[in-house]
Amino acid sequence: MPDVSLWHAARASGMVSMLLLTATVLLGILGPMRVGTVTWPRFTLAGLHRNISLLTLALLAVHIVSVSADSYVPIRWIDNVVPFVSTYHPFWLGLGTVAFDLILALLVTSLLRPRINQRLWRALHWLAYICWPIALAHGLGIGTDAMSGWPLILGVLCALAVLAGMAWRLASARKKIMARLS
Repeated sequence: MPDVSLWHAARASGMVSMLLLTATVLLGILGPMRVGTVTWPRFTLAGLHRNISLLTLALLAVHIVSVSADSYVPIRWIDNVVPFVSTYHPFWLGLGTVAFDLILALLVTSLLRPRINQRLWRALHWLAYICWPIALAHGLGIGTDAMSGWPLILGVLCALAVLAGMAWRLASARKKIMARLS
């Protein structure tokens, strides 16, 4: 019987990474809205956003290492950083690579935030809105059972949560603009 522990590690870490990335995006949406309460001040939400982002990177590392170490599929280490060069599902794996590269860009620019222009950092941080749907598409496209059962439900719930968060943020911004104009 073949050892499927790496496959399980890759699958589980990929799904948990998607959940954590969704939480990171939602907390990122809340930040500029100045959401906070007495029990959850804004700096707490910012810290939670940062820590969940780091946890997402750790789980993503587990995901990448486990898919690359698993000999069942031919995923080379280079396939994890150079998009669309893999022989195994090049499009879907390439999307995952693009999402990973964008996450790395977000990490590096966040680490350099005190040393770079605030507007540049903010503009680059908008990459999260591109990264998230690419990562979701990667998971739904390459996952062995992602388009059925609970993995599909999980993907749909993540999408609905981010769409609701974005709608709330846009409505809040529109309300502020309308208040300034009146």
